[in-house]
Amino acid sequence: MLTIAAASALLLAGCGQPAEQAKDQAPAKKAADAAGGQAAPAFTLANAEGQQISLADFRGKTVVLEWSNEGCPYVKKHYSGAMQKLQKEAVADGVVWLTIISSAPGEQGFVEGESAKNWKQRFDAGFTHLLLDPTGATGRAYGAKTTPDMRVIDGEGRIIYAGGIDDKPTNKVEDLADAKNYVRAALDEHAAGKPVTTAFAQPYGCSIKYDERDAAAAKS
Repeated sequence: MLTIAAASALLLAGCGQPAEQAKDQAPAKKAADAAGGQAAPAFTLANAEGQQISLADFRGKTVVLEWSNEGCPYVKKHYSGAMQKLQKEAVADGVVWLTIISSAPGEQGFVEGESAKNWKQRFDAGFTHLLLDPTGATGRAYGAKTTPDMRVIDGEGRIIYAGGIDDKPTNKVEDLADAKNYVRAALDEHAAGKPVTTAFAQPYGCSIKYDERDAAAAKS
């Protein structure tokens, strides 16, 4: 496993700021608690085409939430083909896959207009919708810390998995080969009617580029 120092060195060359395995124990505990069958926070967001999409639209279906940022080296690792493959396989099995961008305007990963509309084509992605969360309200409601950061929600609206996508917290594509993908495992176990063995794993990646001014205003 990469040390924090080694991960930071890699990121300095990649996106100019440290990659991090989410270290803040309070948010991590919150995410872990949420994975224990708690209700997924409701949300409505615009998709890349401008349609309003609500989590409630998919009641009765398994839903995956994936936080993304195209400029993040960790996202680039997974979008070398592995993420798209998992998206397409999951959607083919009836899963709703919602990729969420919570980057604030002017921050790395923020998209709008044509950049949002052609995101799916540019990355050959297989998600159901690309959702735009420029205020970061939805990301914060879920305690999302990094890109990628994942949630799996069952048909009754309960979070059954939260956290990192796999057990290899690096930005090296070659590490995908022997990684244990926790999202794939959660989907497979849930589809088989089994409890999810790993309901929480520490998220890792680039920090989500939230608008900290909005966060400060909300607290005041």
